[in-house]
Amino acid sequence: MISIRPSRPSDFPRTFDIWHSAVKATHDFLSEADFRALAVIVRDRYLPEAELWIATNDQDQAMGFMGITEKNIDTLFVHAEGRGAGFGKALIQHAISLQPELTVDVNEQNSAARGFYLHMGFVQMGRSDLDSEGRPYPLLHLRSSASKNY
Repeated sequence: MISIRPSRPSDFPRTFDIWHSAVKATHDFLSEADFRALAVIVRDRYLPEAELWIATNDQDQAMGFMGITEKNIDTLFVHAEGRGAGFGKALIQHAISLQPELTVDVNEQNSAARGFYLHMGFVQMGRSDLDSEGRPYPLLHLRSSASKNY
């Protein structure tokens, strides 16, 4: 059974492991240099300070996490071992229960994430040629569809 709970300080090593595993599995478009630079930012700046929602398995092991700021999903990652098992869906359902109208940016080259969000009822509302750091990784700007029944 999947549970959703707020993150705890003890989750930090596992959330970085989840991020690393998920990005390696889905972000083959990143250069190795960009991956290493992002890993430092995620490990040293983002994860230690982020308030996250954690998706856990029956043993309370974190299998995915999500960060939300107001109406925006800032981050959602599922460990490669948990992909397709419902952890991402559970996180989205939880987010919708907190805020029915959500936005999220997804890398255009990440076909798995793009397909996941479209399956979950998000629709594209825009596109940027560069990511938020100015790198050549186009972003799709999506919003949740209030009419989708989860």
